[in-house]
Amino acid sequence: MVSPRDRKARVHFVGIGGVGMSGIAEVLLNLGYTVSGSDLKASETTRHLETLGGSLVCGPHRPENVGDCDVVVISSAVRRENPEVQAARARKIPVVPRAEMLAELMRLKYGVAVAGSHGKTTTTSIVATVLAAGGLDPTTVVGGKLNSFGSNAKLGKSDLMVVEADESDGSFLRLSPALAIVTNIDPEHMDHYGTLERLQGAFAEFVNRVPFYGAAILCLDHPNVQALLPHLEKRVVTYGFAAQADYRADEVRLDGFMTRFRVFRRGEDLGEFSVQMVGRHNAQNALAAIVVAEEMQVPLDQVREALAGFGGVQRRFTVRGEERGVTVVDDYGHHPAE
Repeated sequence: MVSPRDRKARVHFVGIGGVGMSGIAEVLLNLGYTVSGSDLKASETTRHLETLGGSLVCGPHRPENVGDCDVVVISSAVRRENPEVQAARARKIPVVPRAEMLAELMRLKYGVAVAGSHGKTTTTSIVATVLAAGGLDPTTVVGGKLNSFGSNAKLGKSDLMVVEADESDGSFLRLSPALAIVTNIDPEHMDHYGTLERLQGAFAEFVNRVPFYGAAILCLDHPNVQALLPHLEKRVVTYGFAAQADYRADEVRLDGFMTRFRVFRRGEDLGEFSVQMVGRHNAQNALAAIVVAEEMQVPLDQVREALAGFGGVQRRFTVRGEERGVTVVDDYGHHPAE
Protein backbone atom coordinates (compact mmCIF):
# COMPACT_ATOMS: atom_id res chain seq x y z
CA MET A 1 0.00 0.00 0.00
CA VAL A 2 1.29 3.45 -0.90
CA SER A 3 0.71 6.04 1.79
CA PRO A 4 2.27 9.38 2.81
CA ARG A 5 4.11 7.49 5.57
CA ASP A 6 5.70 4.98 3.18
CA ARG A 7 8.54 6.89 1.59
CA LYS A 8 10.11 3.68 0.25
CA ALA A 9 7.16 2.82 -1.96
CA ARG A 10 7.85 2.75 -5.69
CA VAL A 11 5.42 4.45 -8.06
CA HIS A 12 5.62 3.70 -11.80
CA PHE A 13 4.20 6.13 -14.39
CA VAL A 14 3.25 4.92 -17.86
CA GLY A 15 3.69 7.94 -20.13
CA ILE A 16 5.67 9.87 -17.55
CA GLY A 17 6.70 12.58 -20.02
CA GLY A 18 3.19 14.00 -20.30
CA VAL A 19 2.69 17.40 -18.71
CA GLY A 20 0.07 16.14 -16.25
CA MET A 21 1.97 13.00 -15.29
CA SER A 22 5.41 14.58 -14.93
CA GLY A 23 4.19 17.16 -12.43
CA ILE A 24 2.84 14.51 -10.07
CA ALA A 25 6.00 12.44 -10.52
CA GLU A 26 8.15 15.43 -9.59
CA VAL A 27 6.18 16.09 -6.41
CA LEU A 28 6.45 12.41 -5.40
CA LEU A 29 10.19 12.44 -6.03
CA ASN A 30 10.58 15.49 -3.84
CA LEU A 31 8.49 13.81 -1.16
CA GLY A 32 10.96 10.93 -1.09
CA TYR A 33 9.13 8.27 -3.08
CA THR A 34 10.96 6.01 -5.50
CA VAL A 35 9.64 6.92 -8.95
CA SER A 36 10.08 5.04 -12.19
CA GLY A 37 8.45 5.66 -15.52
CA SER A 38 8.34 4.99 -19.20
CA ASP A 39 7.66 7.08 -22.28
CA LEU A 40 7.92 6.54 -25.99
CA LYS A 41 10.42 9.35 -26.47
CA ALA A 42 13.02 11.10 -24.35
CA SER A 43 12.40 14.80 -23.80
CA GLU A 44 13.49 17.75 -21.74
CA THR A 45 10.85 16.68 -19.22
CA THR A 46 12.10 13.10 -18.87
CA ARG A 47 15.68 14.30 -18.53
CA HIS A 48 14.59 16.73 -15.80
CA LEU A 49 12.91 13.91 -13.87
CA GLU A 50 16.08 11.81 -14.17
CA THR A 51 18.12 14.62 -12.62
CA LEU A 52 15.71 14.49 -9.67
CA GLY A 53 16.35 10.78 -9.18
CA GLY A 54 13.67 9.19 -11.35
CA SER A 55 14.42 5.89 -13.09
CA LEU A 56 13.09 6.25 -16.64
CA VAL A 57 12.97 4.06 -19.73
CA CYS A 58 12.30 5.74 -23.08
CA GLY A 59 11.18 3.61 -26.01
CA PRO A 60 8.49 0.99 -26.63
CA HIS A 61 6.41 0.08 -23.59
CA ARG A 62 7.50 -3.30 -22.20
CA PRO A 63 6.15 -5.49 -19.36
CA GLU A 64 9.54 -5.57 -17.65
CA ASN A 65 9.46 -1.79 -17.16
CA VAL A 66 6.96 -2.26 -14.34
CA GLY A 67 9.54 -4.05 -12.22
CA ASP A 68 8.71 -4.42 -8.53
CA CYS A 69 6.60 -1.27 -8.20
CA ASP A 70 3.77 -0.88 -5.70
CA VAL A 71 1.40 1.07 -7.94
CA VAL A 72 1.14 2.04 -11.61
CA VAL A 73 -0.18 5.47 -12.62
CA ILE A 74 -1.71 6.03 -16.05
CA SER A 75 -3.25 8.94 -17.91
CA SER A 76 -6.45 8.76 -19.94
CA ALA A 77 -4.28 8.44 -23.06
CA VAL A 78 -2.91 5.05 -21.96
CA ARG A 79 -5.01 2.15 -23.21
CA ARG A 80 -5.89 -1.03 -21.34
CA GLU A 81 -3.91 -3.14 -23.81
CA ASN A 82 -0.67 -1.30 -22.99
CA PRO A 83 1.91 -4.02 -22.16
CA GLU A 84 2.89 -2.38 -18.88
CA VAL A 85 -0.72 -2.01 -17.77
CA GLN A 86 -1.41 -5.64 -18.65
CA ALA A 87 1.69 -6.78 -16.75
CA ALA A 88 0.65 -4.81 -13.66
CA ARG A 89 -2.90 -6.19 -13.71
CA ALA A 90 -1.62 -9.74 -14.17
CA ARG A 91 0.48 -9.31 -11.02
CA LYS A 92 -2.37 -7.63 -9.10
CA ILE A 93 -0.46 -4.35 -8.87
CA PRO A 94 -2.94 -1.46 -8.49
CA VAL A 95 -3.36 0.61 -11.66
CA VAL A 96 -4.73 4.06 -10.88
CA PRO A 97 -5.64 7.06 -13.06
CA ARG A 98 -3.51 10.16 -12.85
CA ALA A 99 -6.37 12.10 -11.24
CA GLU A 100 -6.66 9.54 -8.44
CA MET A 101 -3.00 9.96 -7.57
CA LEU A 102 -3.42 13.73 -7.67
CA ALA A 103 -6.46 13.43 -5.40
CA GLU A 104 -4.43 11.32 -2.98
CA LEU A 105 -1.75 14.00 -2.83
CA MET A 106 -4.46 16.59 -2.14
CA ARG A 107 -6.32 14.51 0.42
CA LEU A 108 -4.39 15.79 3.42
CA LYS A 109 -3.99 19.31 2.01
CA TYR A 110 -6.08 22.47 1.77
CA GLY A 111 -6.65 22.24 -1.95
CA VAL A 112 -7.22 24.92 -4.58
CA ALA A 113 -8.24 23.51 -7.98
CA VAL A 114 -8.69 25.45 -11.22
CA ALA A 115 -11.05 24.05 -13.85
CA GLY A 116 -12.41 25.43 -17.11
CA SER A 117 -12.25 25.06 -20.86
CA HIS A 118 -9.38 27.53 -21.21
CA GLY A 119 -7.20 29.69 -19.01
CA LYS A 120 -6.59 26.89 -16.50
CA THR A 121 -2.82 26.76 -16.75
CA THR A 122 -2.31 30.52 -16.59
CA THR A 123 -4.82 30.97 -13.76
CA THR A 124 -3.35 28.10 -11.73
CA SER A 125 0.12 29.55 -12.18
CA ILE A 126 -0.93 33.04 -11.11
CA VAL A 127 -2.77 31.66 -8.07
CA ALA A 128 0.30 29.69 -6.99
CA THR A 129 2.56 32.72 -7.50
CA VAL A 130 0.32 35.04 -5.50
CA LEU A 131 -0.06 32.59 -2.61
CA ALA A 132 3.69 32.00 -2.54
CA ALA A 133 4.24 35.76 -2.36
CA GLY A 134 1.93 35.79 0.63
CA GLY A 135 4.22 33.35 2.43
CA LEU A 136 1.89 30.36 2.05
CA ASP A 137 4.36 28.27 -0.04
CA PRO A 138 1.89 25.92 -1.77
CA THR A 139 2.68 22.64 -3.46
CA THR A 140 1.82 23.21 -7.11
CA VAL A 141 0.96 20.93 -10.04
CA VAL A 142 0.10 22.74 -13.26
CA GLY A 143 -0.19 21.98 -16.97
CA GLY A 144 2.69 24.18 -18.11
CA LYS A 145 6.16 25.26 -17.06
CA LEU A 146 6.24 28.33 -14.86
CA ASN A 147 9.13 30.57 -15.77
CA SER A 148 9.60 31.42 -12.10
CA PHE A 149 10.76 27.92 -11.18
CA GLY A 150 11.34 26.27 -14.55
CA SER A 151 8.98 23.38 -14.02
CA ASN A 152 5.32 22.41 -13.95
CA ALA A 153 5.48 21.29 -10.32
CA LYS A 154 6.86 22.45 -7.01
CA LEU A 155 6.80 20.92 -3.54
CA GLY A 156 5.84 23.51 -0.95
CA LYS A 157 6.32 23.39 2.80
CA SER A 158 2.76 24.29 3.78
CA ASP A 159 -0.46 22.27 3.89
CA LEU A 160 -1.74 24.18 0.84
CA MET A 161 -1.88 22.68 -2.65
CA VAL A 162 -2.76 24.40 -5.94
CA VAL A 163 -3.57 22.22 -8.94
CA GLU A 164 -4.94 22.40 -12.45
CA ALA A 165 -8.05 20.20 -12.76
CA ASP A 166 -8.62 18.27 -16.00
CA GLU A 167 -12.26 18.08 -17.07
CA SER A 168 -11.59 16.36 -20.40
CA ASP A 169 -12.49 12.85 -19.22
CA GLY A 170 -14.42 13.69 -16.06
CA SER A 171 -11.46 12.78 -13.85
CA PHE A 172 -11.60 16.14 -12.05
CA LEU A 173 -14.55 14.70 -10.14
CA ARG A 174 -12.04 12.71 -8.08
CA LEU A 175 -10.80 15.97 -6.54
CA SER A 176 -12.32 17.60 -3.47
CA PRO A 177 -10.71 21.05 -3.25
CA ALA A 178 -11.52 23.60 -0.57
CA LEU A 179 -11.59 26.29 -3.26
CA ALA A 180 -12.86 25.37 -6.73
CA ILE A 181 -12.32 27.89 -9.53
CA VAL A 182 -14.22 27.67 -12.82
CA THR A 183 -12.86 30.02 -15.48
CA ASN A 184 -15.31 29.22 -18.29
CA ILE A 185 -17.18 26.35 -19.95
CA ASP A 186 -17.20 25.73 -23.70
CA PRO A 187 -18.82 22.76 -25.49
CA GLU A 188 -15.72 20.59 -25.88
CA HIS A 189 -14.83 16.98 -25.01
CA MET A 190 -18.16 15.93 -26.45
CA ASP A 191 -16.65 12.51 -27.19
CA HIS A 192 -16.79 11.96 -23.44
CA TYR A 193 -19.79 14.01 -22.32
CA GLY A 194 -22.05 13.81 -25.35
CA THR A 195 -23.93 17.03 -24.60
CA LEU A 196 -23.26 20.48 -23.17
CA GLU A 197 -25.79 19.74 -20.42
CA ARG A 198 -23.77 16.74 -19.23
CA LEU A 199 -20.58 18.81 -19.32
CA GLN A 200 -22.24 21.51 -17.21
CA GLY A 201 -23.53 18.83 -14.87
CA ALA A 202 -19.98 17.59 -14.34
CA PHE A 203 -18.80 21.11 -13.50
CA ALA A 204 -21.68 21.52 -11.03
CA GLU A 205 -20.73 18.23 -9.39
CA PHE A 206 -17.08 19.32 -9.24
CA VAL A 207 -18.03 22.56 -7.49
CA ASN A 208 -20.41 20.82 -5.10
CA ARG A 209 -17.54 18.61 -3.90
CA VAL A 210 -16.22 21.67 -2.05
CA PRO A 211 -16.52 21.19 1.75
CA PHE A 212 -18.78 23.37 3.89
CA TYR A 213 -15.88 25.67 4.81
CA GLY A 214 -14.78 26.18 1.20
CA ALA A 215 -16.11 28.14 -1.75
CA ALA A 216 -16.76 28.04 -5.46
CA ILE A 217 -15.04 30.88 -7.34
CA LEU A 218 -16.79 31.41 -10.67
CA CYS A 219 -16.19 33.73 -13.63
CA LEU A 220 -19.55 35.37 -14.21
CA ASP A 221 -18.70 36.55 -17.72
CA HIS A 222 -19.55 33.21 -19.31
CA PRO A 223 -23.21 32.17 -19.80
CA ASN A 224 -22.43 28.48 -19.35
CA VAL A 225 -20.86 29.25 -15.97
CA GLN A 226 -23.82 31.43 -14.99
CA ALA A 227 -26.07 28.47 -15.76
CA LEU A 228 -24.40 26.52 -12.94
CA LEU A 229 -25.60 28.87 -10.21
CA PRO A 230 -29.08 27.36 -9.60
CA HIS A 231 -27.48 23.94 -9.19
CA LEU A 232 -24.82 24.86 -6.63
CA GLU A 233 -25.11 24.06 -2.94
CA LYS A 234 -21.94 25.71 -1.67
CA ARG A 235 -20.82 29.27 -1.00
CA VAL A 236 -20.16 31.09 -4.27
CA VAL A 237 -17.87 34.05 -4.98
CA THR A 238 -18.08 35.50 -8.49
CA TYR A 239 -15.59 37.53 -10.51
CA GLY A 240 -15.30 39.09 -13.95
CA PHE A 241 -16.29 42.19 -15.89
CA ALA A 242 -20.00 41.69 -15.22
CA ALA A 243 -21.58 44.47 -13.15
CA GLN A 244 -23.07 41.99 -10.67
CA ALA A 245 -19.79 40.12 -10.01
CA ASP A 246 -18.53 40.15 -6.40
CA TYR A 247 -15.05 41.03 -7.67
CA ARG A 248 -15.20 43.18 -10.79
CA ALA A 249 -12.41 44.31 -13.11
CA ASP A 250 -12.84 47.62 -14.91
CA GLU A 251 -10.79 50.26 -16.74
CA VAL A 252 -8.68 47.63 -18.48
CA ARG A 253 -5.84 49.07 -20.54
CA LEU A 254 -2.67 47.85 -22.18
CA ASP A 255 0.70 49.31 -21.26
CA GLY A 256 3.21 47.68 -23.59
CA PHE A 257 3.09 43.97 -22.71
CA MET A 258 1.42 44.69 -19.38
CA THR A 259 -2.32 44.72 -18.72
CA ARG A 260 -3.56 47.17 -16.11
CA PHE A 261 -7.01 47.12 -14.53
CA ARG A 262 -8.93 48.40 -11.52
CA VAL A 263 -10.64 46.01 -9.10
CA PHE A 264 -13.86 46.54 -7.20
CA ARG A 265 -14.91 44.24 -4.35
CA ARG A 266 -18.68 44.44 -3.99
CA GLY A 267 -18.47 48.11 -4.95
CA GLU A 268 -15.36 48.96 -2.93
CA ASP A 269 -12.47 50.26 -5.02
CA LEU A 270 -9.38 48.16 -4.27
CA GLY A 271 -7.17 50.15 -6.63
CA GLU A 272 -5.22 49.33 -9.76
CA PHE A 273 -3.50 46.03 -10.43
CA SER A 274 -1.26 44.98 -13.30
CA VAL A 275 -0.04 41.71 -14.75
CA GLN A 276 2.80 41.13 -17.22
CA MET A 277 0.58 39.55 -19.85
CA VAL A 278 -1.51 40.94 -22.67
CA GLY A 279 -5.29 40.83 -22.90
CA ARG A 280 -8.58 41.23 -21.09
CA HIS A 281 -8.70 37.47 -20.55
CA ASN A 282 -5.53 37.74 -18.48
CA ALA A 283 -7.19 40.41 -16.36
CA GLN A 284 -9.87 37.78 -15.69
CA ASN A 285 -7.22 35.17 -14.86
CA ALA A 286 -5.48 37.57 -12.48
CA LEU A 287 -8.81 38.51 -10.92
CA ALA A 288 -9.43 34.86 -10.02
CA ALA A 289 -6.10 34.85 -8.18
CA ILE A 290 -7.07 38.02 -6.32
CA VAL A 291 -10.24 36.30 -5.09
CA VAL A 292 -8.25 33.27 -3.90
CA ALA A 293 -5.75 35.55 -2.17
CA GLU A 294 -8.57 37.34 -0.38
CA GLU A 295 -10.01 33.99 0.72
CA MET A 296 -6.58 33.06 2.07
CA GLN A 297 -6.11 36.49 3.71
CA VAL A 298 -3.06 37.50 1.69
CA PRO A 299 -2.55 41.28 2.01
CA LEU A 300 -3.50 43.15 -1.15
CA ASP A 301 -0.15 44.94 -1.34
CA GLN A 302 1.57 41.55 -1.61
CA VAL A 303 -0.97 40.44 -4.21
CA ARG A 304 -0.39 43.57 -6.26
CA GLU A 305 3.38 43.11 -6.17
CA ALA A 306 3.16 39.40 -7.06
CA LEU A 307 0.91 40.04 -10.06
CA ALA A 308 3.17 42.78 -11.40
CA GLY A 309 6.16 40.46 -11.14
CA PHE A 310 4.50 37.31 -12.49
CA GLY A 311 6.94 35.72 -14.93
CA GLY A 312 4.38 33.88 -17.03
CA VAL A 313 4.09 30.33 -18.31
CA GLN A 314 6.09 28.90 -21.19
CA ARG A 315 4.18 28.93 -24.51
CA ARG A 316 1.38 31.03 -23.08
CA PHE A 317 1.88 34.19 -25.18
CA THR A 318 5.63 34.01 -24.60
CA VAL A 319 7.41 36.93 -26.28
CA ARG A 320 10.52 35.51 -27.96
CA GLY A 321 11.93 38.73 -29.35
CA GLU A 322 11.58 41.49 -31.91
CA GLU A 323 13.02 41.80 -35.40
CA ARG A 324 12.50 44.79 -37.73
CA GLY A 325 9.54 46.01 -35.74
CA VAL A 326 7.86 42.58 -35.66
CA THR A 327 7.29 40.99 -32.24
CA VAL A 328 7.58 37.18 -32.25
CA VAL A 329 5.18 35.44 -29.86
CA ASP A 330 5.16 31.71 -29.01
CA ASP A 331 1.76 30.45 -27.90
CA TYR A 332 0.18 27.06 -27.33
CA GLY A 333 -2.64 28.30 -29.55
CA HIS A 334 -5.42 26.01 -28.34
CA HIS A 335 -8.80 27.62 -27.76
CA PRO A 336 -11.92 25.43 -28.00
CA ALA A 337 -14.20 28.34 -28.91
CA GLU A 338 -12.20 29.30 -31.98
